[in-house]
Amino acid sequence: MEVTKDISLKSYNTFGIDAKAQFFIEINSLEDLKTGLQLDGYPKKFVLSGGSNMLITDDVNALVMHINLKGKEVIEESDDNVLLKIMAGENWHQMVLWTLDNGYGGLENMSLIPGNTGTAPIQNIGAYGVELKDNFVSCEAMHIETQTLKTFSKEDCQFGYRDSFFKNEGKGKYIITSVTFQLSKNNHKKNTSYGAIETELEKMGILNPTIKDISNAVIAIRQSKLPDSAVLGNSGSFFKNPVISIEEYNKFIALHPEAPSYKITDESFKIPGGWLIEQCGFKGKRFGDAGIHKNQALVLVNHGTATGQEILNLAYRIIDEVKKKFGISISPEVNIIK
Repeated sequence: MEVTKDISLKSYNTFGIDAKAQFFIEINSLEDLKTGLQLDGYPKKFVLSGGSNMLITDDVNALVMHINLKGKEVIEESDDNVLLKIMAGENWHQMVLWTLDNGYGGLENMSLIPGNTGTAPIQNIGAYGVELKDNFVSCEAMHIETQTLKTFSKEDCQFGYRDSFFKNEGKGKYIITSVTFQLSKNNHKKNTSYGAIETELEKMGILNPTIKDISNAVIAIRQSKLPDSAVLGNSGSFFKNPVISIEEYNKFIALHPEAPSYKITDESFKIPGGWLIEQCGFKGKRFGDAGIHKNQALVLVNHGTATGQEILNLAYRIIDEVKKKFGISISPEVNIIK
């Protein structure tokens, strides 16, 4: 394991921000991780995984530890279900495709989400009516200070909407090393009611979809809406969809009866953040090389040489305009690295 200096992180973050790591090491095993965490003489340590849910706003004056732990293992199996242990450095989408190739159901609605498996529990990733917690059993994480491994149950993780223990009390204290899922082998619980999945399946001429069909439909929908980060730097949805109280909702919908909304509970409603941003006139706009995607206003993009700070300044501008026009606060879904 070799420590290198002044490494560009452009290829390590999906926004394609050309920031530098002062020091950099590749973590390929749990032993590497222990050794890396014990290294002294560096300003601080910074953990980097798939680089998909982050915006780097400046050079990283730290020892950047790139988590590259690989491996997929069946740890228990019955006629109906399978328990899978997936190492943190496995690419999420490639892992989902692997589960489908093996006939395992449960993750198909989350196809084509960028990033690696180890970071998925941190914000309880989700798409098209399914969240990570729905198939999650446990994860293992290394305590940064003691280098000991701890197993976290679903309850331990305190999952919420794009939220978990690892974004709150556990932030900066643990590095997730593997995730265990329970997936179905038969009688798959298929979820096609959310978003445009049914419409896409109809277009494909499919009446009784397999889990692979659902995945293909989700991939088609996402590709039509979201840019490929290899072509146009982005981090998927930059903002969370705001959830407001019933009192706020009643005031909002009285002024904007045309607005789309989704009931979460009897006391709360989700308003599509992309709709709010689009109504403020930002969709498809470009400010230098920082911009808003033409097909999905929740997605901020790097047209080439935008700095992280330029993209962050645009995000602040959008937040201010939405608040001014609708009285609703939207907040970033991505981690801002300053």
